[in-house]
Amino acid sequence: MLRSQLYVPGNNEKMIKKTESINADSFIFDLEDAVPLQEKDKARELLLSLLPSLNIRRSLICVRINSLSTRESIKDLDFVIRSDIDCIVIPKAEIDLSFLHKMTGKKVLPIIETAKGLVKIEDIIRSEGIIGISWGAADLADSLKANVTKIEGSEYIRLKIVSIARTYSIPPIDNVFFDVKDLESFKKECELARAFGFEGKQVIHPNQVTIANEVFSPSKEEIEWAKKVVEEYEKYASAGRGAITIDGKLVDAVHYRIAKRILESS
Repeated sequence: MLRSQLYVPGNNEKMIKKTESINADSFIFDLEDAVPLQEKDKARELLLSLLPSLNIRRSLICVRINSLSTRESIKDLDFVIRSDIDCIVIPKAEIDLSFLHKMTGKKVLPIIETAKGLVKIEDIIRSEGIIGISWGAADLADSLKANVTKIEGSEYIRLKIVSIARTYSIPPIDNVFFDVKDLESFKKECELARAFGFEGKQVIHPNQVTIANEVFSPSKEEIEWAKKVVEEYEKYASAGRGAITIDGKLVDAVHYRIAKRILESS
């Protein structure tokens, strides 16, 4: 489950160590945008020295490398091979990434951030070793020469990513929310993303983690409903009935499947 994926600057020792006290499902130690060019070598060495001793193995440990079109990505991949991480996060993904999984032995999580990436998303998501997929509104808007706010709110992009991810049984993770002080709006965006079918949210501040974990987990009411549906449906299905009424509402096979999924994720 990847309800929350927290970005952590790879050159900030204090923030790296603080991850031990944060209950994120995944940490993404960043070597790309959060680290200036002159700090990238330092960030790689700092992570190599700190990661082995961090008490965060309960979470999926990822590293976001620099774009594959840059020289820095070559150094990043050497770091990845030498480090004890679980997953490589690929910014501006545009091609089949199977070679990265084969080369490093690590899982791969691409981010759709360009026009080409959006068009080629099916090729990307069929790569070997993929464990999730996300997207970045700001870079995608820049690539499309579009308005960032409009791209952030695009139903088309969310539905496209979720539809293709579900086709290949890959968890879709929603993009980051930049206003770290507006937690109310962040929660609303998490709720919107979940309604579209996303399983979690990439986040950029520890204060967003708890909200994401809460929103992308089944509520008490959902769990109670699911238990009732499974129990009643299975009881009547054994008697040859495929549709029943619970609390005055029709329940059939699709509601049973939804209820089972809720219980599996709780």
